[in-house]
Amino acid sequence: MIRKTVLASLAVALGLSAPAVHAEQVVNVYSARHYQTDEDLYGNFTKATGIKVNRIEAREDELIERIRNEGEHSPADVFVTVDASRLGRANDMGLFAPFKSAAIDARIPAHLRTDTWIAFSTRARIIVYNKDTIRPEQVQTYEDLANPALKGQVCSRSGSHPYNLSLGAALIEHIGAARTEEWARGLVANFARPPRGGDTDQIRAVAAGECGVAIANSYYLARLINSTKPEDQKVVEAVAFVWPNQQGVGTHINVSGAGILKHSPNKAAAAQFLEYLASDQAQVYFADGNNEWPAVPGVKVDNPALEKMGEFKVDTLPMTRLADSVAEAQRIFDRAGYR
Repeated sequence: MIRKTVLASLAVALGLSAPAVHAEQVVNVYSARHYQTDEDLYGNFTKATGIKVNRIEAREDELIERIRNEGEHSPADVFVTVDASRLGRANDMGLFAPFKSAAIDARIPAHLRTDTWIAFSTRARIIVYNKDTIRPEQVQTYEDLANPALKGQVCSRSGSHPYNLSLGAALIEHIGAARTEEWARGLVANFARPPRGGDTDQIRAVAAGECGVAIANSYYLARLINSTKPEDQKVVEAVAFVWPNQQGVGTHINVSGAGILKHSPNKAAAAQFLEYLASDQAQVYFADGNNEWPAVPGVKVDNPALEKMGEFKVDTLPMTRLADSVAEAQRIFDRAGYR
């Protein structure tokens, strides 16, 4: 009885629903997040609730196919991944169960949640530029990257990567498909080299002068800012960045998110888990552990890189609309040669 009382108190302190503390004792998480810091995150959930977290990690497509194949016999309770379009795809396939939580509705902004899944952290798509060769006024918007004045100056990872596809989807929603295709063609015409590597590779290429400007997720730059390695600090000294489209719709963001699966055998524990992801404690972990921004407004974090990067206007386009336009973004990028 004492243990149950302590667990209930911990749950209340985290803002979780107390009844689930006494219910299921396990939650099975299929996760496409591969961050070591998540171990502590899940461990604290268990400490607070007594619910054990069993986690299987793999790539998004592998996990989605596994859930489909397991069907109604699947042991999976929660699917976690790092892209709104992948969450949308899982939902379109009927993998998620409807989910309602007053605690989550009160904490997670409407544009970051749906009836079946929630975002629990965000990452912004920023423009990184070489301070010696590019003026900041040249790259204030995503649209600026297609300006012929930047010919031979742009580096990018593959256009088929979800981070770039989600940006393309956002542009479709804001400026339409025709203008997005015009933008994609202009972007390709400005490439310094064919797309390759990840976002950190693009930042390093900008610092080395291989290109003048690149698109990257904010947490990749934050990692370099927080790094103690001399070579990383040299990169940071050579580059600067802008929050794009601050005079318009705001900077594009993508998310990490999760939903309860339709055939979850432990739905009460799964609901408790999602509520935990929206707690202050978990939100701080996402910021400190992977340099992401909390999805919950007003959560105080202590991350030197995020503090240095400062505040910015966020594009509040609903995540469901991103998911709806990703397939069209892929077709546009293919026609434009952005591969």
